[in-house]
Amino acid sequence: MARAHEIEYKLHGDDMQFVEIEFDPGESVIAEAGGLMYMEPGIEMETIFGDGSGREEGGLVGKLFGAGKRLVTGESLFMTLFTNTGSQKSHACYAAPYPGKIIPVNLSEYNGKIICQKDAFLCAAKGVSIGIEFTKKLGTGFFGGEGFIMQKLEGDGLAFLHAGGTIIEKTLDHGETLRVDTGCLVGMTGSINYDIQFVGGIKTAVFGGEGLFFATVSGPGKVWLQSLPFSRLADKIFTSAPKAGGSQKGEGSVLGMFGNMLDGK
Repeated sequence: MARAHEIEYKLHGDDMQFVEIEFDPGESVIAEAGGLMYMEPGIEMETIFGDGSGREEGGLVGKLFGAGKRLVTGESLFMTLFTNTGSQKSHACYAAPYPGKIIPVNLSEYNGKIICQKDAFLCAAKGVSIGIEFTKKLGTGFFGGEGFIMQKLEGDGLAFLHAGGTIIEKTLDHGETLRVDTGCLVGMTGSINYDIQFVGGIKTAVFGGEGLFFATVSGPGKVWLQSLPFSRLADKIFTSAPKAGGSQKGEGSVLGMFGNMLDGK
């Protein structure tokens, strides 16, 4: 029997997407704090402890444990619960925090479990549990780039992930393997084996510019990859900022740097 709320949705936009969710009366959605774009009358929001599944056991202790799992992944202790308390259908929209795509995932189609990067979760139907997934290899923990603790989404409802740039979905057969930049791995089904492999050759490791380690994913299962990890985008912005030693290109008036001097920059 399904435990998560059955919600309907529509994706809007291309490179800066947001998801519009339709709430029947009494239906609820859990979301990361700050993900809301707008909501219609009838939708009420509240801050909650726990993993968002609504089925924590043990009262306050169980809720604290669920919240603690999120704290380990670097996320906030709190989540936001949106509920349609009215008598008619209503809508709320949730936006991705940076340019990219939103990936809708029906957990019931993937044996009730998806593993994703710790900052990939956007929102989900109430009843979906957001926990943590520890990798099995010690090397992954030290060299995984994005951190060895990943998020685990469990349940039978809809969940929405966000990722940067262009998204590609790859289905791997049994024994089929991909080597992926650790930041480009958005999510994978629970049947995928995940490990870290050293980049062979000292020249490649030191001068290749791609880092010392790759994530290795092996089938059977499905993986989602992103072309522009947020960490890579943030690094480019930071290094290009004038205060960090970067330079302004194609900005300001035709006077260029002389105009900036006149402006006191």
